[in-house]
Amino acid sequence: MTIQAEALLFDNDGTLVSSLDSVNRCWTRWAQEYGITAEDFARVALHGRTAVEIAADLLPADTVARAVARIEHLEVADVANGGVHLLPGTRAVLDALPADRWAIVTSATRRLAEARLEAVGILPKKLITAEDVTRGKPDPEPYVLAARELGVDPARCVVFEDAPVGLAAGRAAGMTTVALATTHRADELDADLVVEHLGALSVLVTDGGVEISARP
Repeated sequence: MTIQAEALLFDNDGTLVSSLDSVNRCWTRWAQEYGITAEDFARVALHGRTAVEIAADLLPADTVARAVARIEHLEVADVANGGVHLLPGTRAVLDALPADRWAIVTSATRRLAEARLEAVGILPKKLITAEDVTRGKPDPEPYVLAARELGVDPARCVVFEDAPVGLAAGRAAGMTTVALATTHRADELDADLVVEHLGALSVLVTDGGVEISARP
């Protein structure tokens, strides 16, 4: 299967980088600080959602802003602990692309996203974060905004995601979706193409855009 596109849109955590150790460490500490039981914490979906949405599911409304600031502080500080690293294929894929043909679309705050990206040496020309949208994934708004920022028709964009909510956002935006089975099983991911990670893909830049295909 070969996919043709004009622009590639990447989720960050679980797609370009792995931050699972850091996320687990920081959110566990955060939950303990706010007296959230393991049972309550387990019932809330974390991956692919904004900290505001997660906190709002668990805490009274008048404590959400302070709680979100706290988890951001914990996660940014934890970057120095080495909890973030590149996933297979990330460097090769991004290095092959012109800077104006790709963007990162993350549910993290800008401060956290930039800290993690800086730690692994990724400097995107376009970065869409939680502060840039009014509705996060699975709403299509983040990906639609990224396409607009790149000046590309959404139908000519490919979304790379590891989380079901992110894939849903890409589909809702009318984009082709590629799922990476880095944090979920392949059978849990609904996408046009499912691969293990970016290293399983071949990316070729042509005069007409970008061709993406699974390696044999």
